Amino acid sequence: MILSLHNLSLPLEDPVLKFLIVLIIILAAPLLLNKIKVPHLLGLIIAGAVIGPNGFNILARDSSIVVTGTTGLLYIMFLAGLEIDMGDFKKNKWKSLGYGAYAFIFPFILGYIGSYYILGFSVMTSVLFASLFSSQTLITYPLISKLGIAKNRAVNITVGGTMITDVATLLVLAVVVGMVQGDVGTSFWFKLTGSFVIFGIIVLMVFPLIGRWFFKKVDDKISQYIFVLVMIYLAALLAELAGVEAIIGAFFAGLALNRLIPHTSSLMNRVEFVGNAIFIPFFLISVGMLIDFKVFFNSFETLKVAGIMLTASIGGKYISAVFAQKTFRFTKDEAVLVFGLSSASAAATLATVMVGYNIIISESETGEPIRLLNEHVLNGSILLILISCTISSFVSMASGEKIAARENEETITGNNHEEENILLALNYEKTVERMVNMGILIKAHSNTKDFFALNVINEDKNESSVKNAEKLLHQATDTAAAADVNLQALKRYDNDVINGVNNVIKEQKITDLLIGLEDDKGFSASFSHNLYNGYLKNDDVNILVYHAAQPLSTIKKYAVIIPENAHKEAGFFHALVRVWNIARNSGATVVFYAKENILDILQKIVKKANIEAEFVIMNSWENAEEAASKIKENEGLIIFMAKHGMQSYHPRMRMIPELLNKSMLDHNYLLIFPYSEHKENNVERRSVGNHDDFMEIGNVIMKIFK
Repeated sequence: MILSLHNLSLPLEDPVLKFLIVLIIILAAPLLLNKIKVPHLLGLIIAGAVIGPNGFNILARDSSIVVTGTTGLLYIMFLAGLEIDMGDFKKNKWKSLGYGAYAFIFPFILGYIGSYYILGFSVMTSVLFASLFSSQTLITYPLISKLGIAKNRAVNITVGGTMITDVATLLVLAVVVGMVQGDVGTSFWFKLTGSFVIFGIIVLMVFPLIGRWFFKKVDDKISQYIFVLVMIYLAALLAELAGVEAIIGAFFAGLALNRLIPHTSSLMNRVEFVGNAIFIPFFLISVGMLIDFKVFFNSFETLKVAGIMLTASIGGKYISAVFAQKTFRFTKDEAVLVFGLSSASAAATLATVMVGYNIIISESETGEPIRLLNEHVLNGSILLILISCTISSFVSMASGEKIAARENEETITGNNHEEENILLALNYEKTVERMVNMGILIKAHSNTKDFFALNVINEDKNESSVKNAEKLLHQATDTAAAADVNLQALKRYDNDVINGVNNVIKEQKITDLLIGLEDDKGFSASFSHNLYNGYLKNDDVNILVYHAAQPLSTIKKYAVIIPENAHKEAGFFHALVRVWNIARNSGATVVFYAKENILDILQKIVKKANIEAEFVIMNSWENAEEAASKIKENEGLIIFMAKHGMQSYHPRMRMIPELLNKSMLDHNYLLIFPYSEHKENNVERRSVGNHDDFMEIGNVIMKIFK
């Protein structure tokens, strides 16, 4: 299409020019508004109002804007479900339910009083009108996630409560519409309940099965991302078929795929990047295009309705946050954050208003249609969206920054905060991607100083060896970069691989060495020799031997075997943090097998952690071997090992490689050899032998996880 003067008439119709203008707005909003401390989310809404049909009419709110904006709305809800900490969510499910009840009831009561007693609406209209203010849109969730406090308990409870309020609001809509149209009866309730239950079962139970199968079979990154989009829209469609809004389906899709997309993975990085760069800004701009400032100067009745709507919505959410603070003992900043997150009204509010506006219940004497929700409510809802999103943006940013600063300060000042430098010893092309993913999974983001990948080349400098090393290291850096992780590639010449690795360990002050096994071979005789007579000679480094038969994201559960006296080793705490990180970042359940005294201590630590754990008493090493033999499909194995002479060493540990080769080639497993000697590396490393030490370690783990 050739650009002409005709194409420049307003509203613009040239697709290239339209898309260019939207991209310029998305680019300029953060750059301009951050300087004056205005959230760019608000800037995008205002920009939409300015360029929209009710502003300068530069762009029409046509199907292209609506479709992309709808994807952005679904994306917000999907990310909320995807990033929610499932361990913490399960722990706080009753709190989420309680907060959801507060957030629904208080705005509903205020809205009903204003509608029925002040505006004089009918009972049915008042019920529907009141439900508008009970819903909430997590429009500032991307901002909170960017601050790094998405796992804060107040955020988690608010996200869970949002699902409750939106589902309740949309169910009220379905019931009121059914009653107005005379469709409510026994069959109506059975149909609504049955369809919603079927929808929930399909999304929450079938989707994870499909996702796990797909990620095991398909390695292509683009296909994996498209699969995620398909799941979002499919869940949204199923929700609509069940009689509820598409946003509920998107949220459920996020919950379903939560454990299949680790928070530290490259796929998660892609999902967040595309959503925050394109789809979510399009949604905010499309919301702004609905705003018409002129209507507020033409009718006092519209201002009156808008005032009641603002009072019911903002006042109700504020009261809910106050009650939540008293009930769940939130800090002042957490209570303010709850109010900030919940005060925005956009998605379900707009959907409910549009449905009510389009239902004509009768005609006036002049032949004008009498709607369930009139034009004053429609226009008032637009003002509600603008003001509530403004309040939500400023309040969430202010309180979120305070919480983030406090958590960062607590982490920085934490005692015994371990430094970690992780080294990946790369040798096989097929293992590179999965080794990098494991390395990213085990590291604690707050205190990982460096992340290295190494390939040692024999000193003969064979050209093919050099090219192979460059290929492996390039693949490793690309994989890490896709997850937004900086990895330093090291290429070293040495006549002995073990010497090359050991020298790098000393030069870079490595704390953890991760070595990969070939998928179909496992432990070879040469590798076992190099391990026991080479790598394990390093007494001040954790050695991790990793075998990956399938992607990390598809592992549902890990069996973690801890031998007797393992907690007395100098490196046990450091190694335990690796297991904690795997559970926390992947969402997998961990089942600890250990002596009762170790389990007692672990259980007390787990109470403070957001991981799902089970505990099984292991009285002998034979019990450990039996547990390893019972590993099922999509389950992994982690074993704490020890070198000869260490307190936790057991003679049968020498047989572990042979047992793994026989029964575990189709499974993922990780052997962890904790370091045996103290090492001064800007931190104090200590062995652990009593309850007080362990509880201190538990507190350090919590600070690291923040």
